[in-house]
Amino acid sequence: MSKQITKKIVLVLTVALMLTSLVGCGGGNETDVTQKDELIVATAYDAKSLDPHAVNEVAASNVMVQIYNSLLALDDNGELVPSLAESYEQVDDVTYKFTIKKGVKFHNGEEMTIDDVVFSLQRAATSPAVANLFGDIDVDSFEIIDDATFSFKLKNPNTGFLYNLMHPGASVLCQKAVEEAGDNYAMNPVGTGPFKFVDWKKGDRIELERFEDYWGEKPAFKKMVIRAIPEATNRTIELESGGVDVAYEISANDIERIEENEDLQLTRLVDNQTQYLGFNNKKEPFNDVRVRQAIRYALDIPSIVETAWKGVGSVAIGPMSPNINYYNSNIKQYEYNVEKAKELLAEAGYGNGFKTKLWTNEKQERIDMATIIQSQLKEVGIEVEVEILEWGSYLEKLANGEQEMFIIGWTGQSSDPDLALYGPLSKETLGAGANFSFFENDRVNELLLQGRRMKDSPEREAIYYEIQEIHAEETPWIPLCHGEAIIGSQKYVKNLKLTPFGFHPLYRITFGE
Repeated sequence: MSKQITKKIVLVLTVALMLTSLVGCGGGNETDVTQKDELIVATAYDAKSLDPHAVNEVAASNVMVQIYNSLLALDDNGELVPSLAESYEQVDDVTYKFTIKKGVKFHNGEEMTIDDVVFSLQRAATSPAVANLFGDIDVDSFEIIDDATFSFKLKNPNTGFLYNLMHPGASVLCQKAVEEAGDNYAMNPVGTGPFKFVDWKKGDRIELERFEDYWGEKPAFKKMVIRAIPEATNRTIELESGGVDVAYEISANDIERIEENEDLQLTRLVDNQTQYLGFNNKKEPFNDVRVRQAIRYALDIPSIVETAWKGVGSVAIGPMSPNINYYNSNIKQYEYNVEKAKELLAEAGYGNGFKTKLWTNEKQERIDMATIIQSQLKEVGIEVEVEILEWGSYLEKLANGEQEMFIIGWTGQSSDPDLALYGPLSKETLGAGANFSFFENDRVNELLLQGRRMKDSPEREAIYYEIQEIHAEETPWIPLCHGEAIIGSQKYVKNLKLTPFGFHPLYRITFGE
């Protein structure tokens, strides 16, 4: 055999061995998922802020629960359990006493103290964005009993208040970090949670890193990247290609596609959200109840929901989810009736219709609903211009009252009706506090306050039944559908725990075959 041929054979064998080695290495990395040290999550929206007291929206909350802890948490059975609290008791109708865990560290190395906890609760109590949760706290009532124990009072009894203390808005902040960062704190959050903040590329991604001094059980992976991918199809493509491990808000169009992929899985949970068509009740013509009722009659809501959501979730008849206590299924119903709609518009002085704008964000199902609503309202002479806004800008404009009509959702963050109804209906929460319809009704406000101050009883049930009945009559906004969390993930993603509140403990995820 010639030297030239021998050299060629050696070269071929060498290359083959190299390729075999590379393939072997690649295959080992791909299959040994238990060694994976990064979780990449695709969400529909970027967070607006990472300051727990500056916002009350799902995109931000889902990041904040990875960074912060609150005094209380919910276990897998939905029961309240201590988190940063070591123990707690309700002393009387308005007084609460807490003992906090010792040795808990913030991400900046500072040890959590009573002063940090009191500072956080007082700050929450005076923040408009979470006023529906913490506005009842008497900020002057805090008493520090010793270095681990404190008490405080509410201005009035609040039956569901302890559940508020598991909300991201009740996160414990490092007072020193907040004061040093000033107005920049939202971009430099410091918590006690399992992951610490690393970087935020606005509109693109938030990067988190495992906190090695975390007081609780450490996550199985070192890094979490939360990517904002507004287009549902692109989230699915990223999931299919392996670009992300978990993808939120899978479109109804993509459910079957993921179910048929042997490398992927779907996790679904009926949540506490109600999607609705809102009106700015302060602006003409929506300050006239006849116009609002006319629009309700003009809409074939079952067909809107079925076309846009394709069987996901359920048609809403009232302002809160059937998951919530004291849900009233016997309220006034509006059957699709174009002639009745025209009659009411004529009575209100809009027999020839009017022009208006309908806002929504980038969520495809909301865009689809807006388009169908636009078409159906044209039948009664209402010309609708649909505008699609970026999530952060959308929330800001809604809080400022710039809207005419809009589509958004509200999630009750426990099974208590107070958290489902107070935010979007109380005159104390206009704008930034979640009452984006700027609806003010003295009777509703009176009932909301009575309801949150009363213990569970037939009398409390009657209060929330009446609120739902008034809502149906006044129609400050039109319930469209109740939501369902649909999350796609790689088959190797284990222990993905969903909650009906919209924010989930992603730090509990593990990887396995």
